[in-house]
Amino acid sequence: MGLLDNKTAIVTGSSRGIGAATAKILAGEGAAVVVNYRQKAPRANKVVAEIEAAGGRATAVGGDLTNPSDVDALAQAAVDTFGSLDVLVLNASGGMESGLGEDYALKLNRDAQVSMLKAAAERMEPGSRVVFVTSHQAHFIDSVDTMDAYEPVARSKRAGETALRELVPWLEEKGITFVVVSGDMIEGTITATLLERAAPGAIASRREAAGKLYSVEEFAAEVAKMVTADVPTGHTEYVGGAEHFQA
Repeated sequence: MGLLDNKTAIVTGSSRGIGAATAKILAGEGAAVVVNYRQKAPRANKVVAEIEAAGGRATAVGGDLTNPSDVDALAQAAVDTFGSLDVLVLNASGGMESGLGEDYALKLNRDAQVSMLKAAAERMEPGSRVVFVTSHQAHFIDSVDTMDAYEPVARSKRAGETALRELVPWLEEKGITFVVVSGDMIEGTITATLLERAAPGAIASRREAAGKLYSVEEFAAEVAKMVTADVPTGHTEYVGGAEHFQA
């Protein structure tokens, strides 16, 4: 028996990286998983195929989280395909991509997160959980400076976390818990790649300061743990600790 047998999870931005690794772990715990992607259907379908090959259940659902109709369709797809929606992992984020507009980071990292949570919560039963994935650089941006190239993204993600936390009382009325998972820069993510491109040496510098940066698989395991962890609503899990940021 898995910890998530008979449960359904949506993991946003799960066609690659942390989201894909988290989706596979949750499926291994028994959850039926909705693998969300924005554009890369073949990549999402590969994640689904890997989950199914391991004996799990999954489906790929495309959707731009900055589009309200896509958000609603994504939430409904979980119910229509697997009969329920019990877990939402808000993993998708961005803002360093080019050509998407100056306000894209805020649209995705704040507005879309709120829209996705609201759409999911309306379909969730008491006992369900929402997990928001962020970075120490974003979580502590109001008190600790970050790299110039990452600051706009960090501020938009902090705005997203603040907006989501404002919904905690509403979620409590529904019996839904909300947890934040915060980590340092993660080796091998698209954000790390783009940051390194914008500021060569940034990741090596951060690795030296932190002593260790988690891999995608290591961080995904920590995210997945918080789906079933016995923690109060509003809890923030600092993966690997956050002493440098809290000092």
